[in-house]
Amino acid sequence: MRIVLLRKIPDESSLLQHWNDLVLQMERPEVFYTCEWALAVQSAYQASPKPLLFLGYDGDDLVGVACLSADLGEQNVSFLAGTTADSCEFLSHPQRRAEFVEAVFAELRQLAVGSLVLASLPADSATPAALRSAAKKYGFHLYIRPAFLCPQVELGSAAQRQELKTAVRGKRQLRRRLRAMELEGPVTSPCLRSWPQIQAALPGFVDAHVARYQVRQSVSIFCNPERRLLLEELARRFSSTGVVTMSVLMIGDRPVAWNYGFQFHGVWSLYQPTFDIRCEEHSPGYCLTARIVIEACETSTLRLVDFGLGSEGYKEWFANSTRQTLHATLTTSPPAPLARGCKVSHRDRDEALPETRSRDPKYAIQIGAVKIRLKIDIAGRVTRSGHGIGNSPFHHLQQDLGMATGEQGCLRRTRSQSGGAGQFLGLTLDS
Repeated sequence: MRIVLLRKIPDESSLLQHWNDLVLQMERPEVFYTCEWALAVQSAYQASPKPLLFLGYDGDDLVGVACLSADLGEQNVSFLAGTTADSCEFLSHPQRRAEFVEAVFAELRQLAVGSLVLASLPADSATPAALRSAAKKYGFHLYIRPAFLCPQVELGSAAQRQELKTAVRGKRQLRRRLRAMELEGPVTSPCLRSWPQIQAALPGFVDAHVARYQVRQSVSIFCNPERRLLLEELARRFSSTGVVTMSVLMIGDRPVAWNYGFQFHGVWSLYQPTFDIRCEEHSPGYCLTARIVIEACETSTLRLVDFGLGSEGYKEWFANSTRQTLHATLTTSPPAPLARGCKVSHRDRDEALPETRSRDPKYAIQIGAVKIRLKIDIAGRVTRSGHGIGNSPFHHLQQDLGMATGEQGCLRRTRSQSGGAGQFLGLTLDS
């Protein structure tokens, strides 16, 4: 495989077509993998680390794309979309993933890259295994940990869709909130798809988001002009395809909730929600989400609603499945002690990035209302404090993290199915 390295993403129709053809060969095609997304990030974040685009060719055929970014010295590398996308990947056919990842790592070694941070990797893809092989071959120390457990709604068959619609419409809270809003005017939920429509709606969306966070004495991500520009760039670039979908809940002619999302390859990704804080008592965001799920059930081209990063409570009211993402760190120097720098947290997308740099030797895993503090000592023993181990959602997560519950509820180390020393709590440390 021949690798071509570019330090700027060309805005060319031929590359866009071949790039997006690769996206459709992925295990689960995502809008976050598209050429349009990478170009939008490059355009919006011009002052940020620069792109490192690795293109893999078999003859004249594009067979791999790795869209990374690096600091000025090209010592620290990460996914270009790592702080904006719900998932990031090395793009190739699954059967060629290991070959492509190894070819990219050979190039990174030649560039003398010191560290590689890969956020939001899907756990169910071929990439984690390819990373282990490439890291061993090219002298990188690899550390992988669980990142986010993303709630989703699988729509299923026609009968299952009808059952889901009935269940959502039958929620007492939804009916009560909608009746209260209908006293002020008719409640509608249009979907905006064209660039002129979304352009007109974005200022109100951003203002509502900023105001909501000011009330919480916090800072909205839209105080950063680059984030606002990203949403504009995405809407412009996808305007002819209808991929960007801004759902709005209206009382009369007044918008009270928004969700900036994407419909791509059968998946409706709910990317960025907000609501008018003055209407908070009516839970407009919850009502809009319910209407989105109902509309998805009625759309035959959709098979999944993805709530993205974060474990806010309202998502669990609708979700019937989850998808795990991973966070991988690779370095050319020996890793620090395992108990250092390992904090995992399911947080609001608006307040955190996929990467956490805490040096607290504890793990905080938040699953809905259940919070467990895990502490790992130098000997590798795992203890927990908090509550909810019993039949809580954490009980199901233990299997994913390679953990089991002892007779008295204490957590004990277990070997993962793939084996190997140093694997517990869903952590993989290869050196």
